[in-house]
Amino acid sequence: MKRLAIFDFDGTLFDSVWDVEICFNRTLEIHGFPTLTHEEYLDRLGGNIDEIVSLILKDKSTAENIELVKDTYGKLYSSLPKDNTKPFAKTHEVLKALQDKGIYLAINSNRTTDSIMMYVDKFFKDIDFKAIEGHDPSYPSKPSPCGVEIIMGQLEVTKDETVYIGDSITDIRTSQNAEIDCILVGWGYGRKDAFESDYPIETVDDPYEILNYF
Repeated sequence: MKRLAIFDFDGTLFDSVWDVEICFNRTLEIHGFPTLTHEEYLDRLGGNIDEIVSLILKDKSTAENIELVKDTYGKLYSSLPKDNTKPFAKTHEVLKALQDKGIYLAINSNRTTDSIMMYVDKFFKDIDFKAIEGHDPSYPSKPSPCGVEIIMGQLEVTKDETVYIGDSITDIRTSQNAEIDCILVGWGYGRKDAFESDYPIETVDDPYEILNYF
């Protein structure tokens, strides 16, 4: 029986790519680097911030340029209103239903914990997330199972009692590395390679379908 549902953040719980895209393109313009299209951003998201920036910079990716873009992007992202970042439809209702069933809820993401908490406090005040593990430079990021293992350890839940819910190949590999079941969602930013994987135990196109697994 499953007792713990660990959710990815971007592309699974929240539709966040548009504000990320706006801030990155403004950053690239400031420093004279070529901007990217929406599709190009979708191909580059999923890793931690250093990996994402490196992919965005393409042949301009150097340690110095990565730090430059990260610094400007962080300041822009913090200062802008981010009105386009909102939960996907039905996700709140599904989280509430899982919570009412007594399922532990958690988030594991390559976004920073502080950033995750900002949106959770704004949109999910009535949802009791038992653990939130965002990107911490002290630990390896997804697809490392580190964050998942920390959450399971804190909640004293076994691998068999845990399921990871995400939208991308990074989430699938995180689940594989943690040796836990995975549900792949169809409304996020996952690319073709994610849906060709035979690892997920379930692929869902409507958030309410997640409830069937519990």
